[in-house]
Amino acid sequence: MSTPEELSIQMAHQSAIRSMQRIVEQQAQPHPNAEARAGVQAQLDRGNVLVMTGAGVSTDSGIPDYRGPNGSLQRHRPMTYQEFKYRPEARQRYWARGFVGWRHMFRAEPNAIHHRLVRWEEEGRISGIITQNVDGLHQQAGSKTVIPVHGDLSIVRCLDCGKSEDRQHFDDRLQELNVGYLEAVDVDPSAINPDGDVELPQYLVDRFVMGNCLYCGSLALKPDVVYFGESVPAERKEQIARLEESSDSLLVLGSSLAVMSGYKILLNFVKRGLPVSLVTNGHVRGEQKATWRWRVPLDQALSQLH
Repeated sequence: MSTPEELSIQMAHQSAIRSMQRIVEQQAQPHPNAEARAGVQAQLDRGNVLVMTGAGVSTDSGIPDYRGPNGSLQRHRPMTYQEFKYRPEARQRYWARGFVGWRHMFRAEPNAIHHRLVRWEEEGRISGIITQNVDGLHQQAGSKTVIPVHGDLSIVRCLDCGKSEDRQHFDDRLQELNVGYLEAVDVDPSAINPDGDVELPQYLVDRFVMGNCLYCGSLALKPDVVYFGESVPAERKEQIARLEESSDSLLVLGSSLAVMSGYKILLNFVKRGLPVSLVTNGHVRGEQKATWRWRVPLDQALSQLH
């Protein structure tokens, strides 16, 4: 019979599975293109807009999204926090796959959307960016006020002692432990998942040699990102709340807001009676609550804004 702790872990795992499998369907019609464009432009002209970005912002950099028609959820279920923490064989599988996939993400470069947001910040149009992406491309492009709500793939943290290590440094150590491994793998870059891993046959997973924590020797190392089934750190929630409070409107770019960490921000602005605009090529959770709904590819939308 399962213990109360085991039952709690299993319930959290199942809840995480339901969250990642949530399908966002149409809840409201988009506004006509010209009206939506004018509404978003007026919002930017007033300034102090908080921008929230999702996977759609990084697809032009070669990083796939999650829930789009060609998104990674069509072929791959991300690992839950409960699997990662309590199943060593799951961690082995993640790090073998991540060792291969992460370097493809590491080579990704900011695209025109990232650079446009840098310009808007310099012009005072936007107050900052809350991003659901873990690729670090906003920071790489030069945006100053960025809160990565789901963390950053470029950092590795020990689940036992809490100490962290730069991902590139950790990758260098893994390469020393796995000489010849990368040469044995043939990877299609389009198959890389947004969390930086890629499917591998089991014999390659078994062959992979994992590195340990530099501080305590543990093998329980995890990329410093928020997994499904894991809570956003309290300090980061406080940073988000402060940025929300100091902003006058919300602009969502390329996100379905399927997970609560993003949807809650929309709800907070709606509760305050402040404008909310959604610019995406798909449906958005809570879209019926938005002031403006502009359903158009992001690159097309931003080419019409100044």
